[in-house]
Amino acid sequence: MNRTIQEPIVKMVQITKRFPGVLANDAVDLELLPGEVLALLGENGAGKSTLMNMLVGLYRPDSGSIYVRGKLADIHSPQDSMSLGIGMIHQEFMLVGNMTVAENIVLGLKDLSFAPDFETIKNRIQELSDRYGLKVDPNAVIHDLSVGEQQRVEILKLVYRGADILILDEPTAVLTPNESRELNKIVKIMLSEGKSAIFITHKMDEVIEFSDKVQVLRRGKTVNICNTVDVTPQDLANMMVGREILFSLDRCPFNPGGIKLQVSDVSIFNPLGSRNVLDHVSLEIHRGEILGIAGVAGNGQQQLTEVITGLMHCDEGSILIDGIEMTNATPLAIIKAGVSHIPADRGAMGIVGDMTVGENLAMKKYRTSEISKGAVIKKSFMRVFAEKLISAFAIKTPNQDTSVKYLSGGNIQKTILAREIDSCGGILIAVYPSRGLDVGATEAVRQNLIAQRDQGNAVLLVSEEIDELLMVADKVAVMFEGRIMGTRDVKETNIEELGMMMAGVSVRRA
Repeated sequence: MNRTIQEPIVKMVQITKRFPGVLANDAVDLELLPGEVLALLGENGAGKSTLMNMLVGLYRPDSGSIYVRGKLADIHSPQDSMSLGIGMIHQEFMLVGNMTVAENIVLGLKDLSFAPDFETIKNRIQELSDRYGLKVDPNAVIHDLSVGEQQRVEILKLVYRGADILILDEPTAVLTPNESRELNKIVKIMLSEGKSAIFITHKMDEVIEFSDKVQVLRRGKTVNICNTVDVTPQDLANMMVGREILFSLDRCPFNPGGIKLQVSDVSIFNPLGSRNVLDHVSLEIHRGEILGIAGVAGNGQQQLTEVITGLMHCDEGSILIDGIEMTNATPLAIIKAGVSHIPADRGAMGIVGDMTVGENLAMKKYRTSEISKGAVIKKSFMRVFAEKLISAFAIKTPNQDTSVKYLSGGNIQKTILAREIDSCGGILIAVYPSRGLDVGATEAVRQNLIAQRDQGNAVLLVSEEIDELLMVADKVAVMFEGRIMGTRDVKETNIEELGMMMAGVSVRRA
């Protein structure tokens, strides 16, 4: 790395930002040198994203100053920050769902003509996509893409626009290890040109691999700044949460009961005539079992969970819950059958942003006598119930009357987890449940999943983190292009074998 230039390319001085009931950033200083990768660490709600949102013009600091290349910067909008060469990949995607990939990538560009030459634009996008291994079709409509594919569009958008100060807010949360390495290549190409990056992540191994320097925030304040070479993942985890973090989980021996959920030859046809979205998928989950689903984003995992939970209809096959036919049943019927669902897209499907934290937590209790009497909500009982879950799941919110949309991404995820785990009646469908969570919260999520299993519930865990699946699941099924490539007992497989199947390679055993 180029260490000869000491003048910071970005300097944030005494940055303070308040929201109603929350001091998000408390006199924070930050320096980023040319050619440097700074890892910004902290628990959910520590103020990392807020700090970066001020650097890219989404928020204005209440006090403090920002300097870019030694000059005082007055950043009022993302356009201002982009004109300074600063671009950010956000946790929650900044894409327009009914527009194409190409349209999203050039949306808002000041030098775009009234009648853009989209053929040239698409060719450039395809060139960048091929160069960096980010498989995205420029003609695809955003709402038809998986979460992982949408993340790739965000990466391409900044690469296309030529950002030389790149801010990455949990960018690998939806990427496979190989895709993460490809992202690392992009960053290293930028560094070789004297460019810089700020990397927000909760993955300790990524901090060690990607960054030169680490800055740790806790409750809106900087608690430590150190060189990456001087710390271990355990050191970083302990700095973040202020206590010892365990990187292994105690669990009871695997002792499954009868079949709780059975999926048989389920298919969803593709109306365009290409390969099926789901292609004769079969699996079963027993009581007291966690079945993990591995695969690169966009290979049918999300559609499989939506078929099981009644959000999509299948064209062939059957789904049985406790031996009862539930194929293409309504979402309400599936909920009444005891199925809880932690969705992949927490913003669009997991919460109602304008409702309060308490209301979102009680969303599955409205029909129960515990909280309602006929059409009347027992508000005092609902408040007690909400406070119990806020405490149990360590949801950081000013109070339960705060609109849930004002919480950090990680605390929104905790709200969904709390509601779905509390309401679980036998089957828990968890799609990327630890995405965007800090190491302490991730530890708690995994312990909760194992607790559900130990209580005799069936858990379907979808994750792109092979380490997580091997740590939490009892068995792992790998999906590729809508098919199940194989199912393995976690004690009889490894990262290499599962990775090969995720890439579509059939692994046969003697």
